[in-house]
Amino acid sequence: MKILNAKKLATTQARRAVLEIAEAGLMAVDTGTVIKAAIKLEDNRLCVNDQICSLVGANRIFLVGVGKCAIEAAAALEEILGAKLFDGIVLGVDGSPAQNLKTVKVMLGTHPLPTEKNIAATKAIVAMLDSLQEKDLVIIIVSGGGSTLLCLPEEGATCVEEGLVLQQLFRAGVSIQDVNTIRKHLSLARGGYLAKYAYPAQVISLIFSDVPGNDLEFIASGPTIKDTTTVVDADAILVKYGILKACGLAHCGLIETPKEDKYFERVQNILFVSNKLALEAMAAKAHELGYVPTICTDCLTGEAREVGIKVSAELHAVPSKSVRLYGGETTVTIKGQGKGGRNQELALGALSAIQAEELIMAFASDGRDNTDASGAICDTIIKEEAARLGLAPNVFLQNNDSYTFFKQTGGHLITGYTGSNVSDLLIALKS
Repeated sequence: MKILNAKKLATTQARRAVLEIAEAGLMAVDTGTVIKAAIKLEDNRLCVNDQICSLVGANRIFLVGVGKCAIEAAAALEEILGAKLFDGIVLGVDGSPAQNLKTVKVMLGTHPLPTEKNIAATKAIVAMLDSLQEKDLVIIIVSGGGSTLLCLPEEGATCVEEGLVLQQLFRAGVSIQDVNTIRKHLSLARGGYLAKYAYPAQVISLIFSDVPGNDLEFIASGPTIKDTTTVVDADAILVKYGILKACGLAHCGLIETPKEDKYFERVQNILFVSNKLALEAMAAKAHELGYVPTICTDCLTGEAREVGIKVSAELHAVPSKSVRLYGGETTVTIKGQGKGGRNQELALGALSAIQAEELIMAFASDGRDNTDASGAICDTIIKEEAARLGLAPNVFLQNNDSYTFFKQTGGHLITGYTGSNVSDLLIALKS
């Protein structure tokens, strides 16, 4: 079971249904399960879904991974590749479940803000990739969280400057595309740099998308993708949001990304997992439970609290026994001093409009909605509990304190680290 407090939350039929639907979605994108189902090693052929890579002529096979899915993916790939795997390094986030890997070295870094730990681990990855030769093959796992982990500023800069920039961007509610445009130009390991270091070896990049729209160059800031943005683009975003004052370096030490085609000619970038897999599994489970499911979008965006109100309004208009499903990533413009994440803020935003027989649950597929909670449930039970406790939802919204609100009202969804990361998921159910 992925949802650790399901039994505690499942006090009504509607809640039991939405929890089963969420569980189905999380299980569908379980990293180890997906890897083992989609990747096969047959003689000298590595089969990734319907794509085949011949291993004939490959002297050595290496494995490199970054992000929230990296460690779980590496464990599964070690099992599949066996003795053919020569060496590897994966960089996951602090607090990830321990994995006993035999060939691959596991390193951990901080998230959501980078530290010197991230720099040291990134340097180890770069050193490995730099040692590869033309007849080598490297499989690179790219997943959400990789941007923060792959911190490698130019000489003279530190992760402190990047952290200051990121904090300002997060507070302003900047889109992930704009945030990662900046990130690509603050590190010598993003925006195609890992492909450059691996050159002239063959590269297969397995990409786990957590970005609405699945634009590969913005997932983990595209470490194996030729970057279409430039320093000029990054600088314009810094100017737009008034971020330059957040760091001491001129233009925050922006770096241009590799543009030479030769570094990408032997790179195969594969969109391996996205939230569509979770949405389809949730729709199937909803149908099994007797509901009529609709996948509304896989690229949900917008201000979290406003999206919550909109989703609630859409739910009013559908017939009973309906389930509406969404995937994507909203944003939060931070004006208060509270604690919480975009999923909890979305649920809190929807609370004022929620009606009897309706339920909305928003949660992070990685299990961390900027807190130890994955997300929250919004229904009339929560509304009544808030009234009983004398809690005013709007006051908590104004302070961006959704975590405290749901902590007190008992609406948190708890999963712990899931080892998956396919953006956020949202279920709106009408009994």
